[in-house]
Amino acid sequence: MGTGVEISPREAEVLELVGAHLSNAEIAARLCVSVRTVESHVSSLLRKLRAPDRRALARRAPEAAGAAPSHPAPVLPAPLTSFVGRVSERAELTEMIKAHRQVTAVGPGGVGKTRLALAVVAEAVGEYSDGVWFVDLVPVTDSGMIATAVAGAVGLGEQPGRDMTDSVVAALADRHVLLVLDNCEHVTEGVALFLERLLATCPRVTVLATSRARLMVPFERIYPVPPLSLAVDGESDAVALFMERAAAVGWPLDPPLRDQIAAICARLDGMALAIELAAARYPTLGLDGITAALSHPLRMLTGGSRADERHRSVRAALDWSHALLEPADRALLRQVSVFMAPFTAAAAAEVVRFGAGTVDESTVDEGIVADGLARLAEQSLLVVAASPAGTAYRALETIRQYGTERLAEAGELADARSRHLRWCLTQAAGLTVVRADWRARFDLVADDLRAALAWAADRPERRADAYELARHLAELTFTRHLTGESQRRYEQAAELAGDPADSASMLRQAAAVAGCRTIGDDMYRLRRSAADAARRSGDDAGAATDLATAATVAFRFSTTFVRLPSREEALALVGEARERAGDDPAARAAVALAEAGVLTDAFGAAQGPSENEVPETIARAERAVELARRSGDPLAESAALDALTGALSWAGDAFGAAGTARRRITLLSSLPISPSGTHELIDALAMVTEAGLGAGDVPGARRWARRLADHPSLAEVGHRATCRLLMVDALAGDVGEVLTGSVRFLDAWRRAGSPARSLLRPAAAGVAMIHGMRDDRKARREWQEILGQLGTPLEGAYGYGAVFDALLLLHRGQAPEALERMAPEAGQVWKWVTWIWHHWYVALRTEAAVLAGSPDARDRLDEARTIVAGNPVAGAIVERAGALFDGEQEALLATADAFDAAGCRYQSARTMVLAGGEHAERGEAVLAGLGFAPMAPARNR
Repeated sequence: MGTGVEISPREAEVLELVGAHLSNAEIAARLCVSVRTVESHVSSLLRKLRAPDRRALARRAPEAAGAAPSHPAPVLPAPLTSFVGRVSERAELTEMIKAHRQVTAVGPGGVGKTRLALAVVAEAVGEYSDGVWFVDLVPVTDSGMIATAVAGAVGLGEQPGRDMTDSVVAALADRHVLLVLDNCEHVTEGVALFLERLLATCPRVTVLATSRARLMVPFERIYPVPPLSLAVDGESDAVALFMERAAAVGWPLDPPLRDQIAAICARLDGMALAIELAAARYPTLGLDGITAALSHPLRMLTGGSRADERHRSVRAALDWSHALLEPADRALLRQVSVFMAPFTAAAAAEVVRFGAGTVDESTVDEGIVADGLARLAEQSLLVVAASPAGTAYRALETIRQYGTERLAEAGELADARSRHLRWCLTQAAGLTVVRADWRARFDLVADDLRAALAWAADRPERRADAYELARHLAELTFTRHLTGESQRRYEQAAELAGDPADSASMLRQAAAVAGCRTIGDDMYRLRRSAADAARRSGDDAGAATDLATAATVAFRFSTTFVRLPSREEALALVGEARERAGDDPAARAAVALAEAGVLTDAFGAAQGPSENEVPETIARAERAVELARRSGDPLAESAALDALTGALSWAGDAFGAAGTARRRITLLSSLPISPSGTHELIDALAMVTEAGLGAGDVPGARRWARRLADHPSLAEVGHRATCRLLMVDALAGDVGEVLTGSVRFLDAWRRAGSPARSLLRPAAAGVAMIHGMRDDRKARREWQEILGQLGTPLEGAYGYGAVFDALLLLHRGQAPEALERMAPEAGQVWKWVTWIWHHWYVALRTEAAVLAGSPDARDRLDEARTIVAGNPVAGAIVERAGALFDGEQEALLATADAFDAAGCRYQSARTMVLAGGEHAERGEAVLAGLGFAPMAPARNR
């Protein structure tokens, strides 16, 4: 390496991708490793290269590689044939994309737009520091899926809480890239909307589009792609292309034949695709045969512009190429046109019927199909493509559209699409079992599933199949972590369902996916829609459950709403649910949970009553748990246990809250993957982490927090994934883990648009504290600024903020200031110190009182021992304070062992320093090894 630093090959790969501004999740996907592994490599690189943060590390990447700044390898299709000619066109288009941020190469099908664009961008890679990305829009049948196609090409996943367009725009906001959007003509409206957002928000992104028509977006510059040059005197690109393709199939042409070739190319108007098709026929027809074929009267369109005439030349070439095929190969070509993505011979055999439209509808032998596909590829009518499943084929879009026209003319279109639909249903059903190669298998057929659904959804006679495919696609896209599409597919399935009961079921699933996306407004809307569908089906109990759940959602997940329903609105829903519930166990359980959440605010929601009636809250939550348990629904029981966890925390019962939170994990761990289960599990992991921390179970809290951080549904939102783990590691004093996790947190938070989310604040406060204890003032200021961007609510002042500030002040020997920071009694700031912070607040306040020489220190010690009894960390802090107060050295040193057993090495080392003498030397050495600055001696005012 250029720096002289020893960097492993894997670290070098990670460093290169960091330099390309990829997130940890993107790097993990690219290298097929876990996000945690990437975090470890990034942390190691930060240390080895002495980079203060990820941005500095990205700047160091070229230097560390010992080379000039490199550019990410372009993610471009690999053409199987050489690019011929077009020197002036390449130069002109290259200059245009340098001068303008959005250029559209326009021309008829077959003129060579895609190949020209690929040639230009392959040469322009060095101009774009963050790379060149190619997006084929042929398989996109829904204008709303443009961003999803771009994300797939760039390697992005969806970020919960925002749609895919937002995720793409955020990821590209500070990148210098060239984005190629190929074949835009059938989704111009969607492309236009996407580009307006992208270009307005991402100032360093340039877009090159290819389309048969302009996109009509602001700042668009048009480059009309001309036919290949036909000049007889001098060079002719059209002739060069014909000769090169003929030579490629083993039939080189002599230069004296150039005039005859030029005449053929002129007949074909210089259209690249038409010339390639003609050249493919040269071995069997010769130049005379091709000339005669082109002179034969052909069915052609009449009238229109010169562009239309050029398109007619492609149609002519396709017509005579098609006419020269054997009947079986003609049928094969037109029927495989229903595939949107590369397909295998096995897939084609499922869809193709050579007796289509006749009595003979038997399955075609795969070997016969494979032979036919090979013949079509030899005639340049199909392209051979690489595929995880083996040899695959695809038709260029112009040829695919031609084949579709031929299908319609033969009266076979509906039958072929119906067989394709059945094939898609079979493929979707086969993907329900998730194996190691699942993602590749899904990606191979996803575009065909979408296309088949788009066709079937518009046909009443296919409504039942469309419903099944929409339901399958919703499940599959959820597994693929395309949660935005999954929610839309569940809603689409609800619209297609023939039975209102099925519609209600799909809407409930859509609501659960919205929960995974942290979009509370959608959860609420969809649950209310599910209630309407349940009413239509005559299912009063189901409607009651949905209404009650909507009310619960408004309180339980209030921080995920944009427009928060009022308490009165929620109460009305609970009232109607109560009337409809009857004796149904599930409905009664849902109503009981809503009453615990809405009436007594077990969840501590924004719109809840300011004072909780603790005994009533606990009683209602316990009743909800019991009714949910009787209903036999573990997800309902988990939600009720969440309410009970909150109720116990308001009562100050940290151990009861932690135990209840652990019960949720036990319930959920064995359930199969589903939207509802995933949403519930992510919430449960967050709550069990916090509740465990509140009870002093640091090892358990770290274990749950790590499981949350590694959850695949949170891979694209590292700030949400790591915020609890950062909080645990900060309180435990694990500097290395905090520095590693904070890189992922900050990178993901910035990519997400720096959202001011309340759940992120304790993590930021913890990181700021760690930097303060390391005496890294610059880093601490940066994290304090981040904390300011996240807001400063009361819980920041009197909950986590007071705890983290006190820990730093005590480390600096500023006990009086720490005591002043925690001046209020716990009862005065009760709601802000309950949940996680109560025992920590009481214990640290007591230690500050002892070290500051407070006259009421003895009374505080006695009270604190009662409050924190059973908490291994808070209890050890209080016992340490008592030993210091009484001057009992042996009791003081005993707390060091207690801290070690509790997983708090920092507090153990702090105890040694407080013990003085040789113990202090050992303690300071441990602190230095952990990454902390030396402790200052405690002082009184």
